[in-house]
Amino acid sequence: MIKLLENIHNKIESGVRISDAEALSLFECDDLLAIGELAALANRRVNADKVFFNVNRHINYTNICINRCTFCAFSRENEGEDGGYTLALNEILSRSAEASAAGATEIHMVGGLHPNLPFDFYLEMLAAIKADNPSLHIKAFTAVEIDYFAKMTEQSITSVIGQLQAVGLDSMPGGGAEIFATEVREQICPEKISGARWLEVIEEVHQCGLKTNATMLFGHLETLADRVDHLSKLRQLQDRSGGFQAFIPLAFQPDNTRVPGAKGVGGVDALKTLAISRIYLDNFRHIKAYWVMLGLKVAQVSLAFGVNDIDGTVVEEQIGHDAGADSPQQLNKEQLIELVRKSGRQPVERDTLYNELKAY
Repeated sequence: MIKLLENIHNKIESGVRISDAEALSLFECDDLLAIGELAALANRRVNADKVFFNVNRHINYTNICINRCTFCAFSRENEGEDGGYTLALNEILSRSAEASAAGATEIHMVGGLHPNLPFDFYLEMLAAIKADNPSLHIKAFTAVEIDYFAKMTEQSITSVIGQLQAVGLDSMPGGGAEIFATEVREQICPEKISGARWLEVIEEVHQCGLKTNATMLFGHLETLADRVDHLSKLRQLQDRSGGFQAFIPLAFQPDNTRVPGAKGVGGVDALKTLAISRIYLDNFRHIKAYWVMLGLKVAQVSLAFGVNDIDGTVVEEQIGHDAGADSPQQLNKEQLIELVRKSGRQPVERDTLYNELKAY
């Protein structure tokens, strides 16, 4: 194992990427601190001591969804089901206006696959937000939603993206990737598009000129080899398209879900997964610790394990909290700055496209 760590250290120093076999060996290695040191080295080479955050707000416009993913505690079948909802346009605009007034630069919007909302609803929603708040960057819709819009309208992905861009879509988040392994995906989200289709949609989105993030849901039924396979497919796509901005490992939250035997993610596993992601994904500049699902303490410690982005203020997150996340619903800018400073790093406020707005 010492030889493995030395070889990987030398590769990082030389700018040579590690192999899938080496990534798997790191997952199987028990020396968490050594892995963290390697990840910190890899991160410093591209990001120095900067840790990015932004002032944003999440809006989950509906939880009505035709899919019944076993890992999801957020979705409902219809508005009549307890907790089911779809926000009216005036409510969405009200929340957007609140975000803008609070200094937000980004609205992050995702929702369920609603069986009755026409495509025009989404076009009108984006256009109205942009009309009221032209300076807000709209980061919206997962690849799963984009694929659903294309099927709904019998149009190509390129056509759908073009129409959304025309009314205000600026970039996309990375949700819906879950885990690409087919057998596991069939257990946790059998009705969702396949991992291969997710990659196809995102590649087309990148070809349309939109930047996206990428995610991996871990800590449920997947194996360590499944995680490496997921990372490998993302690295290959990034080699082709260059359209990914950040990678976000999402720690599975087991409460109120229906995944048998899934226990969630411990702190050691979370830190190791973030660190190995930093080491392996040499063509991703940013690795994000999503504090909502990790918790504030683990997210803060992760800044010593190769992470250089702590996400944002969030304000109103429902998906992770419905599944049992015990983190706050929101943080203010001062709390994020203090969290980063106490880790000995440099807080830098950014916009969605990682333009630096202010260093603290």
